[in-house]
Formats: sequence, structure tokens, C-alpha cells
Amino acid sequence: MKVELLAYTPDADKLVSAAAKLCYAKSDISGLMENLTPDKVASFLETLSKLGHESPVEHASFTFGIEGVSRALLAQITRHRIASFSVQSQRYVEKSGFDYITPPEIAAIPEAKELFEEEMRHDAEVYDRLREMLIKKHTEAFLAEGMDEKEAIRAAGKKANEDARFVLPNACDTRIIMTMNTRSLYNFFELRCCTRAQWEIRALATEMLRLVKGVAPLLFSAAGPACVKGKCSEGPMSCGKSLEMREFFKGI
Repeated sequence: MKVELLAYTPDADKLVSAAAKLCYAKSDISGLMENLTPDKVASFLETLSKLGHESPVEHASFTFGIEGVSRALLAQITRHRIASFSVQSQRYVEKSGFDYITPPEIAAIPEAKELFEEEMRHDAEVYDRLREMLIKKHTEAFLAEGMDEKEAIRAAGKKANEDARFVLPNACDTRIIMTMNTRSLYNFFELRCCTRAQWEIRALATEMLRLVKGVAPLLFSAAGPACVKGKCSEGPMSCGKSLEMREFFKGI
């Protein structure tokens, strides 16, 4: 897995403080920004967090580049609807010899790992064979319609991807560029940094939190699973490790 913070709102801590303070101030916006010293920003954001006043944090957004993750993760992350996603297409990108993600629990059992890798090779072979059959069919059809040979082959390859991709597994790798505002990230971290989240998206969420803390430490000082700043939200399904989780996320 590779995660990069590609872009973010500059001086996000100060911007959010100004947006929140504007609601209660007579001062003009430039005056608000000038008067917000680092100490005032820290104090104001701490107050905002305690009050649970989150609408101002929507003014700050963060864009991530994500690689080396599975299509299984993609199905989970796109459930977070207050976000923008651009995803590598299996329709337009030919996936012969695709990379794949091996679950750690499978990798830990030699026989299971061997079986898993065998199946990945088989899926790749079937994908290639299906593409060849479909390309042949579509090329002939395009030539019959009067398309020149070079154009027909190129168009047939793209069209073949549409149906050949149905054999690709959830383990198949993908790439994502994703943008979320701070409020959406709070929700994302609360759900996906939790020990009950699936291992791959939990690893992604933890790395994303580490990255945003590096550029907006005050905004994300209390971010993480629900138990970091309050009661566990999992009820009887709690892992029972609230103290351990708080220490871990304070340290990242």
C-alpha cells in the first residue's frame, strides 16, 4: 500500500478557526485572520472540538493518492459519500498480469498462500484468454463496418476489457485519488480506524490520519476511532482496548 497526501488546504487550522470565529465576530475577515495568533488558533480549535461544532471544519479539504489497494477496499471506501473519487478503470485500462493484494491471514499459512497465488495466476490466464476471444470477435465486427485495421484492433481491445474484467478478483489492485473535507475525514477515521474495521481499510485510514496530522495537527488532534475522544461506539461489540487505542493514536 502506498498513500500520499497530494494536496491540502494551506494553513487549515487557522482557516477553520477564522471561519468559526466569523459567526460571532463584528470584525471583517482580513482582521480576523490577522488577529489569530498560533495560541489563539489552538485555544479556539480546542473549544470547537469540545462543543462538537463541526461545520467550520468543512472548509479544509485533503486529497490523497492511494495505490496498492484491492477492489475489495474500493467497495468499502466509496460508501463514504461525502467525498470525491477518481479510480483506475478496468474498462479502459487493460489488466493483463494484474497485481493483487494478499490478505495477511492467508499469507501466514503456506498452503493457503500457495492456493491463493495459484488462483490469481489462473484468473490472469482466463482474463487473457477471454480478451483474445473478444478482441477477435470485435475486430472482425469493426472491420465489417468499414473501420481500418489499426483502428479496429485498438477499439476491439477497449471493448474486450468491458467483459473480460468480470473474471478479475476482489484482490485485483487499483489506484484511487480521493478528496475529503475535514468533517468527512472525522467520520471516516471514527469508523475505519476502529479495530472492528476490515484490516486493509484500517491500515489505509491510519496512514491517512498520520499524514493529515502532519499538516493540520490541531484539527486532527482528537481524530481516530470513537474511543479516542469518548465512549466506544461499538457497544457490546467493543474490543475493550480503549486505553490502548488512545495511546496509539496520540502517538501517530
